[in-house]
Amino acid sequence: MGVPDGDYIMADNEWDELVWIWEQTDAPKGCKVEIIEGLVTVTPLSAGAHHAIAERVQRPLYEVIPEEWDVYQRLGMAVPSRLGLYVPDLAVMPMQTLRAGNGNFVPAGDAELVVEVTSRATARNDRIHKSAGYAEAGISLYLLIDSLAPGGPTITLYGEPKGDVYRLLHACKFGDQITLPLPFDLALDTGEFLMG
Repeated sequence: MGVPDGDYIMADNEWDELVWIWEQTDAPKGCKVEIIEGLVTVTPLSAGAHHAIAERVQRPLYEVIPEEWDVYQRLGMAVPSRLGLYVPDLAVMPMQTLRAGNGNFVPAGDAELVVEVTSRATARNDRIHKSAGYAEAGISLYLLIDSLAPGGPTITLYGEPKGDVYRLLHACKFGDQITLPLPFDLALDTGEFLMG
């Protein structure tokens, strides 16, 4: 890898170049930086209601996950095969993965569950590109909480990844209960999502 004029690197491959750009990007306060389908993107962080929904999922997860796992917010997760480096709202994975990582991101495939809560800036990526990337990485479960779904606020649980496609395990509207299967075996009351 070379650095001409001290400003830019020339890596042996596109992934290394993208990661370097991602690491060097100084996003404005209140924004997050991701790599989606080979494009470095900067999006504003979401409003308080968005974070309240993520918190309502995070708290009960601590009651059911093994002691050696943890729930992480805004953790960089790499899917090099899709030229993706995503920053999900929540990720559940063994603590050892974080300790063994390079400090800036971890392999997405080590996650047991990923949760995305859509916003106007991220909805398309959460529904399409990230879903394909999480599936390709082999993440067992993907929970998409989509308050902006065309048919009304929807929670969709995906699982059984094959290639870059998930099988739809369950979909419901805000207010219904959705159950995460083993190893979680957790029923989430989504009525609280309506309160934001």
